[in-house]
Amino acid sequence: MFDSLFHRNPAKQKYSIDEVEKPELIRELYPYNKICRVAFDDSFILPHPPEEIFITDTTFRDGQQARPPFTADQIADTYELMHKLGGHSGLIRQCEFFLYSDKDKRAVEACLEKGFKYPEVTGWIRANKDDLKLVRDMGLKETGMLTSVSDYHIFLKLGKTRKQAAEDYLALVEAALDWGIVPRCHFEDITRADIYGFCVPLAQKMMDLSRQKGLPVKIRLCDTMGYGVPYPGASMPRSVAKIVRTFTHEAQVPAKWLEWHGHNDFHKALINATTAWLYGCSGVNATLFGFGERTGNAPLEALIIEYISLTGNDDAAYTPAITELAKYFEKHLNVEIPSNYPFAGRDFNATSAGIHVDGLLKNEEIYNIFNTKHILHRTIPIIITDKTGRAGVAYWINHNLNLSDEQKVDKRHPAVGKIYDKIMRSYAKGRTTNYSHEEMQKLVRRYLPDLFSSSFDQLKILAHKVLANIMRDLAAKPELSTMDKDRIDLVMDDFLREFPFIQYMYITDVNGCLLTWNVSDIGDLSKYRQVPERADLSDREWFHRPVKTGKLHITDFYKSFFTGKLCLTASIPIFTKDDEIVGILGADIRFDELVKIQESLADDQELFLDY
Repeated sequence: MFDSLFHRNPAKQKYSIDEVEKPELIRELYPYNKICRVAFDDSFILPHPPEEIFITDTTFRDGQQARPPFTADQIADTYELMHKLGGHSGLIRQCEFFLYSDKDKRAVEACLEKGFKYPEVTGWIRANKDDLKLVRDMGLKETGMLTSVSDYHIFLKLGKTRKQAAEDYLALVEAALDWGIVPRCHFEDITRADIYGFCVPLAQKMMDLSRQKGLPVKIRLCDTMGYGVPYPGASMPRSVAKIVRTFTHEAQVPAKWLEWHGHNDFHKALINATTAWLYGCSGVNATLFGFGERTGNAPLEALIIEYISLTGNDDAAYTPAITELAKYFEKHLNVEIPSNYPFAGRDFNATSAGIHVDGLLKNEEIYNIFNTKHILHRTIPIIITDKTGRAGVAYWINHNLNLSDEQKVDKRHPAVGKIYDKIMRSYAKGRTTNYSHEEMQKLVRRYLPDLFSSSFDQLKILAHKVLANIMRDLAAKPELSTMDKDRIDLVMDDFLREFPFIQYMYITDVNGCLLTWNVSDIGDLSKYRQVPERADLSDREWFHRPVKTGKLHITDFYKSFFTGKLCLTASIPIFTKDDEIVGILGADIRFDELVKIQESLADDQELFLDY
């Protein structure tokens, strides 16, 4: 990929661990009560890129430490999109996963089942043998393991000496190699560590073990606090370039076994990752949209663009998947990507510098960084000002509401004229700033309300999100397909205790004849006793729709005959093991319960989304 600028014979010097009585906290660089310092030693090194560079991902490990946990399905979906983005070529080489909970294991299994070569599924564990057993039991070929290297961690966190820490790390590495597992040693807090007094001799011992066992021992250089700097002439341990070069030449770690992982505490995660590439590190670790502990990590999608820029290899990534991932995060993970966030934000390729539709038609290159429609499948949005015109207002509506051809409005639409007139009156009164996305949405909602979903529509979508998994799970229970009333009642009792927001649940046979029912609130019991035994409910929408389609159905809102409350009904077929419909399971849920669920969904999403 890269032509080496020159060839250097690697150093052969062996280093030993410096045993110290007190931790070396490098106070001249890290005074703590003051902003940390950058030291320069007037020593400059030239870039020396490796033969191959690639990206590894930690969205499902480090990324989950900055947001509500992913569900197993969300991880599997995101992993598939990541494969589409850069895993198909091997550019996104690996993903790492927690292995501790049942959900973690289901997520790993779901990703392994997809059969993708890349990103390879790898584990992440703490530095102990019990955790290593989890990797072996999951059948993974590689795992990251926490091997902290600064005295901040060794002395102040672990309460060990350097010698004790090194012995423990090496014992675990050897155990992994004996089990046929490739260890990836995370040299945590590398930018506050004693590089020659601990890190290099430890890495050399790991390379010795690798040669003895015939398996790679990989090293991840973890800039845990974001202290790394890309400046030429900066001294260690803050110089990214010199740390990387020291590991490839002094510790003799092959570039393809070396990886950089940086945090963004000082806004340098991306440039430090790129610097690591340029100075000899093959792998850089990242997360989608930079999510990660504290300030986050290097954004994976930014490294995709950086890789293409450095190598000219456009085919290594399917860049429109960046847009697909952004939409998935916003729709399914409730992530609000800042509107000006590069490559993925709503308005990242918009400008308020007087652009309007006529300007776009003349030449979009004047303001666009590249052909975003071709590369990211993102058309150019416009910013509304007094220069926009009626055509610009119509363009904004059609673009930002993503309207179909049938829905699109023309500049001659009366509502467009009203919106334009209101905008122009505000500028006539002295306004100088452009209209924000939120302001435009309010105007469009006011004059074109039919283009927006109502609160009822949104709650119906929420009901589908909440009920889809749990209804399918209940309908699949073998007791239900027996159509045995006593066995079904026991299952429904347990279900309603776990999900009391469902006020009324019932089952009919395939002809619509009521078999059994139950309520979650005992106060409603007398109201539902009005329903005659074996009532014929075959004329109800919630019955005949799933019978026809074989799928979950959710009705519109209606006023309950029994409670007088605003409700909707979810219903789903009950199948035999031979996929024949033997009955219909129905559940009524109240509007007020849906509102409560909407408010608490972020705090308790796993209850509903990963049941």
